[in-house]
Amino acid sequence: MERKIAVGISGASGAIYGVRLLEELKSQVAETHLVVSSWGEYTIREETGYTPEAVKALASFCYDPGDMAAPLSSGSFPLDAMVVAPCSMKTLAGIACGFSEDLIMRAADVCLKERRPLLLLTRETPLSRIHIENMLRVTDAGAIVMPPVPAFYTRPQTADEIVAQSVGRVLDRLGFAAPGLKRWREEI
Repeated sequence: MERKIAVGISGASGAIYGVRLLEELKSQVAETHLVVSSWGEYTIREETGYTPEAVKALASFCYDPGDMAAPLSSGSFPLDAMVVAPCSMKTLAGIACGFSEDLIMRAADVCLKERRPLLLLTRETPLSRIHIENMLRVTDAGAIVMPPVPAFYTRPQTADEIVAQSVGRVLDRLGFAAPGLKRWREEI
């Protein structure tokens, strides 16, 4: 049975994480439901060689971030998990407070209330106390905060290898094959 995974791309730096995740999920025949914020579209254009349209074409289904009537906004929609990659501090704050201002925040809120896996690839540094408290709040609610931190034991040679490692960790956590993941003490 095909697994249904929601992917949110917010406006934080690191849009490539969401793009590569979509590519990997597509290659593994997962059904993906994508929401890209307006600032997410901006970072896709600024940081990657992709257009927002090309990224949206990677998903099985794509929704406007303002469409609060989309299937993802209801707990009755049979979703297996959600990943927000990258997750801006604004999106984290909305999720932490249950403030469903857009479809990314609402879909994340639904995952929490339905006790479904929610992975947040938070992107910010340094962190303020507010950021840390919001991370604690979503963790206490059941989310997994997974900043895409480079693993240097893999001895990465390119930015692509660093991205592949982080995306591999997400795939592994979701129970998918993780071809880009190099594990500790595994032959490099």
